[in-house]
Amino acid sequence: MSDVDFAAMETRFGVPTYSQLPLTLVEGSGCYVTDSNGERWLDFYGGHAVALTGHCHPRVVAALREQTGRLLFFSNAVSSDVRALALRDLASTAPAGMSRSFLCNSGAEANEAAIKIARKTTGRRKVISMEGGFHGRTMGALSATQMGHYLSDYAPGVPDHVFIPFGDLAAARAAVDTNTASIMLEPIQSMGGMRTADEPYLAGLRALCDETGTLLHFDEVQTGPGRTGVWWYGDHFGVVPDLISTAKGLGSGVPVGAVLVRDEIAERIALGDQGTTFGGGMLASVAISATIGVLRDEDLLANATLRGAQIQDGARTMPGVAGFRGRGMLLGIVFDRPAKQIVAGLRARHVLSGTTPGDPNVLRILAPLVVGDMEVDAFLRALHDVLRG
Repeated sequence: MSDVDFAAMETRFGVPTYSQLPLTLVEGSGCYVTDSNGERWLDFYGGHAVALTGHCHPRVVAALREQTGRLLFFSNAVSSDVRALALRDLASTAPAGMSRSFLCNSGAEANEAAIKIARKTTGRRKVISMEGGFHGRTMGALSATQMGHYLSDYAPGVPDHVFIPFGDLAAARAAVDTNTASIMLEPIQSMGGMRTADEPYLAGLRALCDETGTLLHFDEVQTGPGRTGVWWYGDHFGVVPDLISTAKGLGSGVPVGAVLVRDEIAERIALGDQGTTFGGGMLASVAISATIGVLRDEDLLANATLRGAQIQDGARTMPGVAGFRGRGMLLGIVFDRPAKQIVAGLRARHVLSGTTPGDPNVLRILAPLVVGDMEVDAFLRALHDVLRG
């Protein structure tokens, strides 16, 4: 079927949602993907942070193949061996006191669930989130999203959402009142320009929430698990939130989301407070367990830190590089010019990367955590050629 124009077919029969690159991908392995013309691409975008363990990691593929021959799906109306194992494995990565999780299907759904948990368990309504943040495209998650047109196109959003400047602890103190259910933030605002929370800010938010009975919610849809060099972002500083929402790489490409919940908060959640048909399904569950196993057994968290530092060391003195944001393999390179032209130059050299709508001068790197020395060197050579030319 190499003569079939799949891009035209997709455009003809799909609802227009994305501006797509001029390539059709059909295969992947590790840090590389292959298009319908047989050309190979170095993927430093990871399918938008999803290919955490690399494309088609053999261990993940084997687990999925085995499960498809056992049981494709049954709902949460029954117990499941693989769901139980996935929940146990997820708990093994969690900060102390966060041994309970709710499994769902996506980052937006995880954020919706976390907002509902905060409102139900506190009896309060107000949710504080950050300017420049992005939490998903469903209406509840959109209502916590203050960026560009994402919410304004569908306004008004869900009531009782307010926005404050990211990184401004005084603004958080001024916004919290007796009706505040949660403070919600991405520790690294990936879509928002790769702006990164520091230790004093996160520790200050934790203290503020403790003082006021407010829940602290980290949206780690992109930062976790493991992408910044630790399982969950607060591990960098010993800051433990009340809720962690995650998705993206958690299933290595299988759609899955989760909310990690502090044990004392989980005790306040009653039967029927949350629900999902497909969340915690059998394929998603084995994908979670396989992903966590690969991350742990191949020491990929340490590799994320190592390769992130290698990229910074190699790019630091290149012309036009103004700095770096993020951590590990959620890395932003700041340039003195729009990054869009640099991304296009890399693509001309068969390297995939990304931009961020929150800051046009930032190139966003979301490579799989299996990335090695050779792949980083290839990326740096391509970047040097683009900047030099």
